[in-house]
Order: sequence, then structure tokens, then C-alpha cells
Amino acid sequence: GVRLLLHGLCSNTTVKSLDLKGNNLRTVGAEALGKLLRQNKSIRSLTLEWNSLGMWEEGFSLFCQGLRANNFLQRLDLRNNQINHQGAGELAMALTQNTSLQELDLRWNNIGLLGGRALLNCLHSNKTLKRLELAGNNVPGDILKAVEQALDHNQDCEAILSEAQNQVNILSKEVLSLKDEKNKQFMDFVNTVDKQKEEKARSEKMSAARVSQLQEALDEQYSIMNSLKTKLQMTEAALALSEQKVHNLGELLNAMKQEQNSVAECHFKELQQQKQESADREGRLLHDLSDASEKNLLLRNQVDELERKCKVQQDQLFQVKQDLTNTTAELKLRAVEAEERLETEKRRFKQSLEDMESLRVKEVDRMTQHMEASERSMHNRIQRLEAIRISLEEELSQVKAAALTERGQAEEELIKVRSQARLEEQQRLEHLKEKLRLMTESRDEAQNCCLKQKEMLAEAQAKAKQLSLYADGLRRRLDELQQDLDSKEEEKVTELNKVKVELQEQIGHLEAERAAQDGLREKIAALERQLKALSSNHREALLDKEGEISLLLEKLRMKEAEISRVREEEAQRASFLQNAIMAYVQGSPLGTHSSRK
Repeated sequence: GVRLLLHGLCSNTTVKSLDLKGNNLRTVGAEALGKLLRQNKSIRSLTLEWNSLGMWEEGFSLFCQGLRANNFLQRLDLRNNQINHQGAGELAMALTQNTSLQELDLRWNNIGLLGGRALLNCLHSNKTLKRLELAGNNVPGDILKAVEQALDHNQDCEAILSEAQNQVNILSKEVLSLKDEKNKQFMDFVNTVDKQKEEKARSEKMSAARVSQLQEALDEQYSIMNSLKTKLQMTEAALALSEQKVHNLGELLNAMKQEQNSVAECHFKELQQQKQESADREGRLLHDLSDASEKNLLLRNQVDELERKCKVQQDQLFQVKQDLTNTTAELKLRAVEAEERLETEKRRFKQSLEDMESLRVKEVDRMTQHMEASERSMHNRIQRLEAIRISLEEELSQVKAAALTERGQAEEELIKVRSQARLEEQQRLEHLKEKLRLMTESRDEAQNCCLKQKEMLAEAQAKAKQLSLYADGLRRRLDELQQDLDSKEEEKVTELNKVKVELQEQIGHLEAERAAQDGLREKIAALERQLKALSSNHREALLDKEGEISLLLEKLRMKEAEISRVREEEAQRASFLQNAIMAYVQGSPLGTHSSRK
């Protein structure tokens, strides 16, 4: 039944504790337990009390082999299992390679002296076992004391290692947090610098766009000037045409005058001819005088009409001349006025253009100077901040190197102290083993000589187990041995005194080791205080840098506000200038005259 149960538990991953006490497990059960320990990885506590596993040597050896291969079991209870010194040796061999077992209960077995020695020897290589119960096993008190000392030493070493590991973890976490904070601050600073560069590029683009807009406005003004010039040229051409028309009219007037003169001459010639004819005919046509007088009257009437027509034509010519003179005067006055207006407009426009050019050049120079100064200040600030960042990183690297060197030195000192303590303990234990071997030989001889006094020695051993001090137990043993063994009393007393002296020396060495460990702990505490002070200094420096960065950000915000204000002023000025130019162009008399035309 146990074999089937344990076979099912081999692949189980949920059971953490297994209690099989009082089940009369035999060789098959021990073999199944060894297989379970080799294959199962979840059981942490195993209770096997009252099962007599030690009676079956082969099965218990297989169980010990499984325990040797297991690295997950933490608590093992083997009370009242009739384990002898051979089984204890198998357990010791398993414990030398096991790295997970922390509690082992072997009370009320038959381990004896040899089994106690084997367990004590295995504790030199096993550093994870913290609790080992050996009561009721006929193990001598000195071995029990040595086992307790070894367990205490393991606990102290584990505590020191755990403390050192915790400190190293804390320091590594703090260093990582500082690195993360520094990286975050540096990335924030880089992002702010990039944002400032982007804003600066945007402002430059806006200023370039504004300059291009102003340039376009100037080009428009130039085009307006060109159109005005073309209009002037057209007016000049119109004036030339009007002058040519006036010249043509003058020529026409001259031609009319010549025609009038010719007509007058013709009429005069005709009158003379008629007079001659009338004079010639006076004599011949006396009787036709009345007819001639009538004709003369008719001719006179015609002449009067012709004279009236000439006068009318002369009046018309005079009016035409007056109109021509008036039109020429008006045209000349208008041309003079237009030239004066053009000259004044040219002067004003040139002056406005010069003012605009000077203002634009001044604004551009001022903006370029301001931008260059801000760029220089920003580059200087960036260089300073980069220098500060580099110095802080160097300080951090120096502090890290110093901390690493100090930690390495402390670890080297700990390793040296541990190695020395281990060597001294091994030497002392070998010496004690030799002495204990001599004592055991002498005790075996005494036991062979005094078989009747075994009960007294057992009572003395039980009393020695209950006593807390090794010296009192030895004294009681010496008193009992002095009462029973007269021959070997002096030798035992001397050997016991030697053992006492050696134990006292060992106690002194152990106290010195504890004092050295206390000194190392004080050094570690001092190093922790130094690290805390350095971290506080770094935090203060980081806070100062954050304050400087906030001041720089405020200055940048002020500069951005100034730049936005300058942009708004420039936009207002440009809009004012544009409105003024458009109003001037629209409200000028030349523009109205040209529009009327």
C-alpha cells in the first residue's frame, strides 16, 4: 500500500507535507521513499516517526541515496526508527551532498558514538542544516556540544551571508534607482533642449515666413509702382498725342488761313475784273446802267454775305484758337500738376520704402542679434549642464568604484577570516578527535575492565547531557571514574584538564572570532552610513540641479514670451504698414484719376 501511495506521489506537485508515522514501513517502503525523494520536487516536510527504518540496512541505504539526490526537502523527522551507527553514517554521507534540508530530528534512536562522530563530520561540509536533534541516542555530551556549536556556526554564517546579500541588494537597488533617476533627468533635459530647438526652428521659420510675407508686400508695392510708372507713361503718351493733335489743328488753321487768303485774293481779282468790265462797259452799256446797278447791288449783297461769312469764319477760328489755347493751358497745368504729384508721390514712396527698408533691416538685425545671443546663451548653458552631468557621472562612477573596492575588500576580509576560522576549527577538531580517540580507547579499556560499572557510566552520561556546562560533566565523570577506577584516575584527570584548557582556548578563539565578526559588522555599518551620506549628498546635488533646471526653464519661458511679444509687435507693425500703404494707394488722387480714366 505504501509503495502504491508513494509511486502516485512521485509525479505530484501540490503536496507539501507528508506524515507517515507509525505505519511499520519495511524495506519496500524505504526503497519507495528513496524513489519519492529522488523524483518529487514539491514535498517540503516528511514525518517518518515510529517506523523502524533503521532495522533494514539495504532499504535505509536506498532511502539515504534518495535524500542525497533531493534538493527540495526542508524538514525530516526520523524519531524512534532504531537507526544505528551505520544508518547514521549513511545519513551523514547523504547530508554532505544535500543542500536543502534545514531540520533533522533523530531522537530516540541507537546512533551511539560512531554515528555522532559521522554526523559531526558531515556538518563541516553541510552549511544549510540549522537544527539537529540527537537526544536519547547514547551520543557523548562533547559531541553534542560540538554539534550545537557547528549548527550555531552555520546559523551565524547564514545570517551574515543573508545580511550581506540584503545589503548588497539594497545598495544595488539604490544604485539602479539613482541611475534611473539620472537617466530620466537627462532624458527630460534632452527633451526640453529638443523642444527648445524645435521652438527655435519654428520661430525661425515663422520669422522667415514673415520676412517672405514682407518681401512679397514689398514686391507688390514695387509692382504697384511699376503700374503707376506705366500709367505715367500712358499719360505722357496721351499728352504727346494731344500735343500732336494740337499741332495738327494748328496746321489745319494755317491751311484754312491760306485758303481764306486765296479766296479773298480770288474775290479781289474777280472784283477788279468786274470793275474793269464795268468801266469798259460803262460807255457801252449806259442804257444798261439800271441793270448794272441792280447787279452791283446784288454783288454787294453777295460781298456782304461773303464778308459776313468770313467774319463768322474768323470768329469761329478765333474761338477755336481760344479753345486750343485754353485746352493747351489746361493740359499743361494738368501735366505740371501730375508731374508735381508724381514727384511728391515718388518722394513719399521712396521715403516710405527707405523707412520700411531701414525698419526691416533694423528689425532683422535686432532679431538676428537677439537670436544669436539667445543661441549663444543656450549653447553655453547646454555646455555647462553637460559639464555638470559629466562631472556627476564621474563622481557616481568614482563612488561606485570606491563602494565596489570597499565591498570587495570587505568580502576578501570575510573570506580570509572564514578560511582562517575553518582551518583553525579543522585543526582543533582533528586534535580533539585524536584526544577523543584516546579518551574513547581509555574508556573502552575501562569499560572492558569494569563491565559491572556500565550502568553507573550511563547514568553519568545522562547527567552530563542534562548539564549545560561541559566542565561540570567532565568533573562528575572524573569523580565517578575516580571512585571506580583507581589505577587510571590520574591519567584521566590530566587528560580532562588538558581538554578543559583546549576547550577554553577554543572558546577564547571563538570569542575572538566573534569580536572580529562584530568588528566586521561595525565596518559594514560604517560603510552603510558612508553610502547613506553619499546618497544624501547626491540627492541634494540632484535637487540643486533640478532647481537650476527649473530656473533655466523659467528663463526659457520668459524668452519665449518675449519672442512671442516681438512676433506680435512685428505682425502688428506689418499689418499697420500694409493698411497704411493700401489706404495711401487707394486714397491718392492719382489712383482716383487713373480709376476714373
